Amino acid sequence: MEENTEGHGLAEGKILLIWTILFVALVLLPSVFRVSLGISHFYVKILITMFEWATLQIEEGVKKQKAMALENLISTGIIQREKTSMEEELAGQRRGCFNLADVMYFFKKGCEAVAEDEVTQRFSSEELVSWNLLSRTNANLHHVSWQLTVVWVIGILIRYCLLMPFRICLALFTILLLISATTVVGQFPNGRVKYWLANQVQMICATLGVRCLSGLVHFHNRENRPQEGGICVANHTSPLDVLILASDGCYSLVGQTHGGFLGLIQKSCMQTTQHVLFERSEMKDRHLVRKKIREHIADKAKLPILIFPEGTCINNTSVMMFKKGSFEVGGTIHPVAIKYDPRFGDAFWNSTKHSMMTYIFNMLSSWAIVCNVWYLPPMVKEEEEDAVHFANRVKAVIAARAGMSVLPWDGGLKRKKVKESFKEEQQKKYCQLAIGNGYVGNGNVC
Repeated sequence: MEENTEGHGLAEGKILLIWTILFVALVLLPSVFRVSLGISHFYVKILITMFEWATLQIEEGVKKQKAMALENLISTGIIQREKTSMEEELAGQRRGCFNLADVMYFFKKGCEAVAEDEVTQRFSSEELVSWNLLSRTNANLHHVSWQLTVVWVIGILIRYCLLMPFRICLALFTILLLISATTVVGQFPNGRVKYWLANQVQMICATLGVRCLSGLVHFHNRENRPQEGGICVANHTSPLDVLILASDGCYSLVGQTHGGFLGLIQKSCMQTTQHVLFERSEMKDRHLVRKKIREHIADKAKLPILIFPEGTCINNTSVMMFKKGSFEVGGTIHPVAIKYDPRFGDAFWNSTKHSMMTYIFNMLSSWAIVCNVWYLPPMVKEEEEDAVHFANRVKAVIAARAGMSVLPWDGGLKRKKVKESFKEEQQKKYCQLAIGNGYVGNGNVC
């Protein structure tokens, strides 16, 4: 009996040793040296092959009428809009005097906005052209054929019974490593050694965090990576944006102080890296925010500041208005474009619909996180160029590189009502158009 117990204990020890060796060889060491063994690339290729097979199964199994309904379901919009300005549309209705038909232009725009405005849809998950075998994007497609049903069930077992437990264990290990390592490094005196160790800890933990999600990140134009004393601005889709960028370089973050779990992470990072954090009340004081950012970038020895000028998460189909604050402080702007592949997992965080824990659960149970990151050439404000035009110029460059549309709207519309200034802008534009056509003096009022 005792021999059986000892044999069982030895067997468990060997299994634990094997798993430890595999973890160190396949996960930890590649993360430390930031090298890829090609496992993620091979895994993603298998997923792409599986998705292509599933698409063929759906096309063969769905009848023509159902296929038409599916096409309507996965379309990117329900309204075909004409991309013409107010001046172009109203110009064709001019007859030298006030035309009541002008009202129909605003009536049509109002109806389009009620049915499907171009702002609200940016705060919902991006629609997929083909099904990625996830239940959260399922349109009852797993019933198309028994083969597809079997693959769908096997996918659930793999994601929840194999990948998710491993990802949770790796995430816990990463968090403990971050807290313990930053605590130790924080005790070192300020100097080159502490600076180097802090950067290594940040990048290793960020790389492990990306591996927690089976992440595959393609970095382009690394020669344009942000330099010390600069400002890195990027489009914002998810909290993962920080993790992905931090796996390839070190940054100082600008943001609001948090409590709870996020507060613990912030305090750990603050022991080794200088971040620009504010209380909620201070965030409303724009002058104070700009002052602290200006003081930070004035020291060329400090890490570049990472800022998301949109101020909220957008669903990675467009780039919305950049707040002008980060473009008023001077310094060099390093634009970065981030584009996720929604086929493997929806990286967008809809904070109005999902809590942070729900979002983390969805990420850990997705197939993978695949994205491209482009480092764009640095930009500076031109002479006589104000902050708004500079922000729009940077935004246009980022959107063009990532293949996303440019929207002038404020991302704050996710939680706030439309500002009166937006309404007044349209009214002024119409008045200028009316005055230019010379019919306001006939007793009409703008």
